[in-house]
Amino acid sequence: MLSTFAAGFALSISLILAIGAQNAFVLRQGLRRAHVGPVVAVCCASEAALIFSGVAGFGMIAEAAPWALEVMRWGGVAFLAAYGLRALHAALTTDEALEAGGQAQQSLRSALVTTLVLTWANPHVYLDTVGLIGAVSATYGEARWIFGSGALAASCVFFLILGYGARALAPVFARPKAWAWLDGIVGLTMLGLALKLALAG
Repeated sequence: MLSTFAAGFALSISLILAIGAQNAFVLRQGLRRAHVGPVVAVCCASEAALIFSGVAGFGMIAEAAPWALEVMRWGGVAFLAAYGLRALHAALTTDEALEAGGQAQQSLRSALVTTLVLTWANPHVYLDTVGLIGAVSATYGEARWIFGSGALAASCVFFLILGYGARALAPVFARPKAWAWLDGIVGLTMLGLALKLALAG
């Protein structure tokens, strides 16, 4: 039982460590100390829904309706491109509200909506959680729910570390130039992901 849990944990952590739009956003929220708890909670809840849908066999629906993945792919391209351009614009022009421990400029609602879109509009999340984790969990038979629980635990631990551990970097990001660099890296990452998604078909 413990080995099954550990296998799920290992697979999930290997998938989620890659730099992506969702991870970059959680990191930024952690650095700003802005709505970190709710953002992390939404990430974990989304992971739970996706992982356990895969464990329950939701991947069959994706196979039956491939057009849905295509719609999500282009929706993801549009959102990532817009978010990336916005981040680059901020890197080049914005000098306000850049204190890591400063007052959050983004409302809670806006932060949660952004988190949901970055999570659910990314086709790769379905391939990783619903598809890959779901497929591997099926090989564990009745123990597949334990495997899924291990995968979910890895995701939640990662988001907690990313969101709250980012505070250790607060002194570095007390300088506006550091935020400008972060915005630039996030913007380029988003645009790169958008291009990758656009060429994936």
